[in-house]
Amino acid sequence: MSELTDKAKGLGNEIAGNIKQAAGKMSHNPHLEAEGIAQERKGEAQNLKGKIKGALGDKV
Repeated sequence: MSELTDKAKGLGNEIAGNIKQAAGKMSHNPHLEAEGIAQERKGEAQNLKGKIKGALGDKV
């Protein structure tokens, strides 16, 4: 995947994770909240991967 693809997928996962966290808090569902935290972290990792690819010129 390219730098922009990784960053876009990362942002999407971060947003979805934040929504799940909020829904979990509102419904008092710790499982959903934890799932949201995990998805947000996945998005952060994807975003970082995109930044690294950009710095290295998509050679990763």
